Amino acid sequence: SQMRQIAAIIAARNDLSQNKRQIFFASLGGFDTHDLQLNTHPNLMKTLNDGLAALHASFAAQGLNEDVTTFTLSEFGRTIQNADAGTDHAWGSHALVLGGDVNGGKMYGKYPSLVLGGPDDVDTGSNARGRLLPSTSVDQYAATLCKWFGISSSEMESFLPNLSRFSPTDMGFMK
Repeated sequence: SQMRQIAAIIAARNDLSQNKRQIFFASLGGFDTHDLQLNTHPNLMKTLNDGLAALHASFAAQGLNEDVTTFTLSEFGRTIQNADAGTDHAWGSHALVLGGDVNGGKMYGKYPSLVLGGPDDVDTGSNARGRLLPSTSVDQYAATLCKWFGISSSEMESFLPNLSRFSPTDMGFMK
């Protein structure tokens, strides 16, 4: 699996050159469901949980809990409802951040109101289903992680050009 490959590469870190900070990408598909989500979604979340748990068990066995941060993000969101016990496409900006350098046990950002027509619902018209506009940008997550990596604010401006449009730029989830 992808998580096993990442764990194996990190385990070989003593054989690697001078790269002290590395980024690995993995993906988990299957979330593009439109109906019967009460059956499908728990299984997908269990797959994510089991993969992350195994990855972090590997880190613990290697004594790396304080050195590795795991970050998951989905910009893919769903409406509050549709006609088939499911949801339709919308925006998302939800993340999980795990690791020894994480200021954990908190929620960062703003939890949206799940009320149709509520303050976070930008869906209008007769077919409105509750499309919620995220309050936290992917750039804010990225900037917080970049700061942890030791990247300066001026360097961030070059590859996060929209960052200045959001506040705060450092969400504070890293120590």
